[in-house]
Amino acid sequence: MAETYKASANNVRISPRKVRLVVDLIRGKNVQSALGILDNTNKKACPVVKTLLKSAIANAEQRSDGAVDVDGLQIKTAFVNAGRTQKRFRPRAMGRATPIRKRSSKITLVVG
Repeated sequence: MAETYKASANNVRISPRKVRLVVDLIRGKNVQSALGILDNTNKKACPVVKTLLKSAIANAEQRSDGAVDVDGLQIKTAFVNAGRTQKRFRPRAMGRATPIRKRSSKITLVVG
């Protein structure tokens, strides 16, 4: 069985729906092609996912003492879950207030 290496980021202040759009683009791809996709995609979540992917690659190199072929790595699983939601209120007409939900994400990438 091939080794797998994981990297995760918690409480990233981007909504999970926006991050899933980016993660869906790279799921199942080769690491080099995924980095190319992230470089050429114009989404707010791309820099965060790219940093996380580089972290997973570094984890693979570190844990295997450099024995792993970085070009042969592939993104096995990638998923985004909801993190904490900050609750704020915005003043509205006639003395009322409406809730604002500032969502965050938990992003996990597994390469192998």
